[in-house]
Amino acid sequence: MRILVTGGAGFIGSNLCEFWLKEGHSIVCLDNFSTGKRENIEPFLMNPNFLLIEGDIRDIDTCRKAVTAVDAVVHEAALGSVPRSIKDPKTTNDVNIGGFVNMIAAAKDAGIKRFVYAASSSTYGDSKELPKQEDKIGNPLSPYAITKFVDELYAGIFSKLYGIETIGLRYFNVFGRRQDPEGAYAAVIPKFFMQLINHQQPVINGDGSYSRDFTYIDNVVQANNLALFSEKKEAVNQVYNVAYGQRTTLVELFDFIRENLIQFDKSVRTIEPVFGPFREGDIPHSLANIEKARRLLNYNPQFDVKTGLQNAAQWYWENLK
Repeated sequence: MRILVTGGAGFIGSNLCEFWLKEGHSIVCLDNFSTGKRENIEPFLMNPNFLLIEGDIRDIDTCRKAVTAVDAVVHEAALGSVPRSIKDPKTTNDVNIGGFVNMIAAAKDAGIKRFVYAASSSTYGDSKELPKQEDKIGNPLSPYAITKFVDELYAGIFSKLYGIETIGLRYFNVFGRRQDPEGAYAAVIPKFFMQLINHQQPVINGDGSYSRDFTYIDNVVQANNLALFSEKKEAVNQVYNVAYGQRTTLVELFDFIRENLIQFDKSVRTIEPVFGPFREGDIPHSLANIEKARRLLNYNPQFDVKTGLQNAAQWYWENLK
């Protein structure tokens, strides 16, 4: 197949590009490098089955160019981060909603059958129910969460009105190789790795009791591959949780990361975290029910948080020290 991966130079997008290239598919990568990195796709640039289009999903002509002669779209391009959306809701809205509509409309106009897109566990908002089930959501707690929910609504409407097959994947705290530790909005795991490798004290937001369903990148790649190629009629026009189905507190996470780095640098053992204020827009606990994805997509995640962190530790030690 010829697959368009938007945000293909990003953390998740570049891992998808790499996987499908190895599987023998052709990849069109669309990225404006606002958060994606050229080094993430550097190894693919000489591959004749890889085409890079540098452009912005907020530009409809760029979206139309990107879908030319492709068989399916995997839409990863977005502005992530709850804090960023609170600071700048307009840009988050323009990219995550405006860009999404541009992309799915371009795909529809090009006659593309399957549109897989990155949704988000932030959609569950203030729902206190654990584990999170796809059909039970709360009120959003940030502009970012609103944008990702609106994307799901648009996907549903495009499926009903135009017949395009859509599958949304609600990611739960994805981590792994190529996740950027730099910048104000870096995710907690790469940030902790970087700080410990540099002998700095990581800051835990709150008292460390908040918990997340941390999900290793290879589980996410598996889910995208299943969503893209599923031939089950009942599997399409759905939204799925993509996670491992296991909860880890921030204190436990810190301990796991430190333990994995001790093998490379024994002095890391003495570093303790600093506890800061709770972060605005954060939900206290997150845990996914993944039975729907198991049933309809045959999703079977192979990497729990400990195994994923072991793999990630090796990558971060080699790339950050």
